[in-house]
Amino acid sequence: MVTGQASNADVQALAQEFVQFAVDAGVLRFGQFKTKAGRMSPYFFNAGLFDDGAKLGRLAQFYAKALVASGIEFDMIFGPAYKGIPLGAAVSVELARLGKNVPFAYNRKEAKDHGEGGSLVGAPLKGRVLIVDDVMSAGTAARESIALIQAAGATAHAVAIALDRQEMATEKQADGSTRDVPHSAVQYVRNTLGMQVCTIAKLEDLLAFLGQQSGSELGQHLPKVQAYRDQYGV
Repeated sequence: MVTGQASNADVQALAQEFVQFAVDAGVLRFGQFKTKAGRMSPYFFNAGLFDDGAKLGRLAQFYAKALVASGIEFDMIFGPAYKGIPLGAAVSVELARLGKNVPFAYNRKEAKDHGEGGSLVGAPLKGRVLIVDDVMSAGTAARESIALIQAAGATAHAVAIALDRQEMATEKQADGSTRDVPHSAVQYVRNTLGMQVCTIAKLEDLLAFLGQQSGSELGQHLPKVQAYRDQYGV
């Protein structure tokens, strides 16, 4: 049965366990990767690589544990297309296993003009809705989900993500260019949109993990990840 909030030590232990899991699964990789914002990142997190039943099931356990630890209350789950669909479904199954059975819905990128029609699938959107996704970069996907939820008469209450990159978001300018802004997408959702955010792990947890790998191949990535945080972090 789902219980109350966990201690800070438990939350940190969960984050470290998750980072190890992501590395072992090949979902968290190190090297040179170009982000959507055009930055060259020394690490890359791709939740699409949780690509079998065992990995997806364990990932859902991490989401569920983080949600229980957060104390966030919600009435249903929404998984935004595309990565949020299997994530939201898996998390709803795991929460039901723990004793919290809530409705689940997701959207299509393109509205269906036959059958049941529309862009929403699953349970009707109502009450306090939890959006489940992998990461939050610019907050664009979150805003799209919020608009769908509000249009249905429900409340976009909270967001759950696997990894908070804790870096400056970018905003598109009138001339099509982008500029860095002094807040992250997570901070924007919390402070501007007034929603709660639950994260399994943050960039600071990744840095702590790498700091414990002194002398190993993984530990060699610490200086580059720290330099990236120093340049783009919030």
